[in-house]
Amino acid sequence: MTRAAFTTQDFARRIERAVEQAQAAGLDGVLVTPGPDLVYFTGYQPTAITERITLLVAQRGHDPAMILPILERPDAEAAPGGAAVTLTDWTDGDDPYAATAELLEPEGRYAISDSAWAMHVLALQAALPGAHYVSMTSTLPMLRAVKTAEEIERLAAAGAAADASLEEIVQVRFAGRTENEVAADLNALLRKHGHSQVDFTVVGSGPNGANPHHEAGERTIEQGDMVVLDFGGLKDGYGSDTTRSVHVGEPTAEEREVYEIVKRAQQAGFDAVRPGIACQEIDRAARTVIADAGYGEYFIHRVGHGIGVTTHEPPYMIEGEERLIEPGMCFSIEPGIYLPQRFGVRIEDIVVATEDGGRRLNNTHRELRIVT
Repeated sequence: MTRAAFTTQDFARRIERAVEQAQAAGLDGVLVTPGPDLVYFTGYQPTAITERITLLVAQRGHDPAMILPILERPDAEAAPGGAAVTLTDWTDGDDPYAATAELLEPEGRYAISDSAWAMHVLALQAALPGAHYVSMTSTLPMLRAVKTAEEIERLAAAGAAADASLEEIVQVRFAGRTENEVAADLNALLRKHGHSQVDFTVVGSGPNGANPHHEAGERTIEQGDMVVLDFGGLKDGYGSDTTRSVHVGEPTAEEREVYEIVKRAQQAGFDAVRPGIACQEIDRAARTVIADAGYGEYFIHRVGHGIGVTTHEPPYMIEGEERLIEPGMCFSIEPGIYLPQRFGVRIEDIVVATEDGGRRLNNTHRELRIVT
């Protein structure tokens, strides 16, 4: 089922919150370029991101405005949030940076999307030398972090679609097929269950599973392999991301032991979720289980990342992140153990923080599955 589009009012409220957060951070506003930020604030995604500048300006004391090439204006007007901003267009041959400078405060301080092209930022600096620009992620990392009820339901639907894909993929034959073949099956299943975009289909078999970001390849999956399956993408504009590790045939005692440690670690991370604790505590809770079992050196990445209109975004569940969990934050909990040249195990769910704990958005069981 395709969900109804967000309304103009939804996008207007998002822009208002962005301006409020910018003010709280000592900034005059935010500058949003094509990419996830622009989709989030306007629902507009240019058909091609080119050297022509497109920029949403949201700042205190002014109505939100977007400057864009005249050839893109019809698409921007038709976007769900197009009516929430004033559009200003420019034509090839004009100076778009001089026109953009007219929308900004001469000595304003702005957070700008991380996806902004360097050529645009440098040209704006030349056109308006008194203004100052800082990274959106470094200054306003929580801009998209706390989700509304509608956003959470979209994430839940994406998670359910990924779960349905998992339940089907474990029924296919693994032994004797390549990682690429299984990855292709996963891609097709995600699309079958409503994903419009598939971002990744990690299939790490045997020793390849010890590489957390292994790209599926031509290795033939063998009897006795542990296989890490990590996959996700976008459904109705919001992300899915889940990992389950399966075993081809009966696992060894060691493989079962490692799997159980990771499962306990993942549960410990989930049990730690509650409003008011620092993000790093989720990492610590899961990491302690693995370290206490003697595998600390083989857990080589953070325990989680935020998710929303992209599959990786703030907040990050990592040591040193002291930002506090708030209800509505959505993030992964994905501890793993990776034994070089042998095998890896990872278990991942997307979790949303609630008023008194956490809610899993992936609900397939976390026991070790045996596949053929």
